[in-house]
Amino acid sequence: MVDLHCHVLAGIDDGPQTIDGSVAIARAAATAGVRTIVATPHVSRRYPNQAEPIGKLVGELNARLAAEALEIGVAAGAEIALTQAIDLTPEQLSALGLGGGPWLLIEPPLTPLASSLDALLLGLQRRGHRIVLAHPERCPAFHGDPQMLGSLVRAGMVTSITAGSLVGRFGSEVRRFALMLAKEDMIHNVASDAHDDARRPPGIMAELEQAGLGSLAPWLTEAVPGAILGGEEIPPRPSLVV
Repeated sequence: MVDLHCHVLAGIDDGPQTIDGSVAIARAAATAGVRTIVATPHVSRRYPNQAEPIGKLVGELNARLAAEALEIGVAAGAEIALTQAIDLTPEQLSALGLGGGPWLLIEPPLTPLASSLDALLLGLQRRGHRIVLAHPERCPAFHGDPQMLGSLVRAGMVTSITAGSLVGRFGSEVRRFALMLAKEDMIHNVASDAHDDARRPPGIMAELEQAGLGSLAPWLTEAVPGAILGGEEIPPRPSLVV
């Protein structure tokens, strides 16, 4: 599996503060069947991270994982707050692409009022960036206007749902909305959004199975993230087997 959204880098955001913590996340992910982690530290006003230090930390972590003989690799990326993305230059945004490709992981606001949310996202897309929406099931603006999310998906954006949302770890309303998105074929990826190896661990498959989406796991966790990292088109969604 590919974990497309994981806060695995040390000392750069609200993830682990030491490289030992990073290794603990990677070890737990490998045990759970993940073979590639995309490091997606926050890029926001609180955490104004940039591509060069992210890449440096990715290299250091991969070296440590190799030294520990862990069969898992880390690719560079970022979780870019929409409020920050609109202020970055095209060059800065491109350097933060998932796996160095054209897809950006964009975090929509987690506030009920998100003025011009769809217009801002479409504006980024018109600038040539391909957009993966980070945990849209936790965005109150989409709860209030699910048709807006549907229109963004039809415009070519894809969604990355946090695995824990499917089993109620962010509350019953988030779970309900996430399962509704699954029913409406509006989930393209499920990732861990892990921040540590205990409180917010890198689980994916167990949550998919519990939510009744296990048959879609190869598409959600391999085919789609593989296409995103390769800068390719998203493959067609297979039928859900229940």
